[in-house]
Amino acid sequence: MRAAVYRRFGPPEVLALEQVPDPVAGPKDVLVAVRATTVTSAEAAMRRGEPIWGRVILGFVRPRQRMRTLGIEFAGVVTHVGEAVREFAVGDEVFGFTGFAIGANAEILRMPAQGSIARKPVSVSFAEAAAVVDGASTALYFLRDKARLHAGQKVLVIGASGSIGTYAIQLARHFGAEVTGVCSTSNVELVTSLGAHHVVDYTRADFAAQGVRYDVIFDTVGRSHFRHGRAALTEHGCYMATTGLANYLWVAWTRLRGGPRVLAGMSVDKRAALPCIARLVENGELRIVIDRVYPLEEIVEAHRYVDSGRKRGNVVITLAPEPDLGERVDAPTGGASSPPPT
Repeated sequence: MRAAVYRRFGPPEVLALEQVPDPVAGPKDVLVAVRATTVTSAEAAMRRGEPIWGRVILGFVRPRQRMRTLGIEFAGVVTHVGEAVREFAVGDEVFGFTGFAIGANAEILRMPAQGSIARKPVSVSFAEAAAVVDGASTALYFLRDKARLHAGQKVLVIGASGSIGTYAIQLARHFGAEVTGVCSTSNVELVTSLGAHHVVDYTRADFAAQGVRYDVIFDTVGRSHFRHGRAALTEHGCYMATTGLANYLWVAWTRLRGGPRVLAGMSVDKRAALPCIARLVENGELRIVIDRVYPLEEIVEAHRYVDSGRKRGNVVITLAPEPDLGERVDAPTGGASSPPPT
């Protein structure tokens, strides 16, 4: 099969398409013909070998053999089921998350049948299904499971136009919160269209200096920190970020000290979240934002675009054509020739 492989850390050009052996399924595994996957900011960081502590998993000097194909989100069709598998059948359309195993930037993916994999929402394309996996489930994990968000609370979402932020805005609104998004000038319209009651343009104003206090501050991109946001939290408010080891130290400190607290965690096991996300998508309660779509052959260009920092929502990689794709996306699509979002 073909796969996007990188053998050293560095810029997008370290990636190349190679012919690699097809994965072999065990008795509790399924094989999925990948129709769509994504390029996320997290994977771009992995490609660069960042953060440095991540090389414990990735490899210290160069990527470990099993880590040389990136890709954490996928959607596709089951082509083989192991003899002990009862959850899926050949021909099932599925979507899911590989977790630390990565490997979805390839034509065939092996997944444990009891892993983070579920039936794809029937109303969306494979590209859309791949683009909803990690962002939506991570936002759900932090807002519902960690913050226990409920109606009437005030939420601030930093990075509101990103792959996690676009879903966080919608889910916070779904839970009945008053939602404020933080983004750049060019993304104010998008964030408003997703349901944000208020938008702070970080190029013009500092959310912490607005005099507004929030029950939840959710930093989806690691652009802020608790020290900065603390003044904008209510007495019993919480600050959450999806990245940063320092946040785990703040968790302990704020728990001992009392007052505003820091909550941290990792959304890796998505078995329970995926069916919930699928229902929200099917019910029309969750809009999927795709910025650009590239074929697998242009994965280097996709990484260049993600590295530019201009990504809105999700960047998708397709491994098979979908004629109706252009009718469903919410942002410009296409390969490297697509104009940047405005």
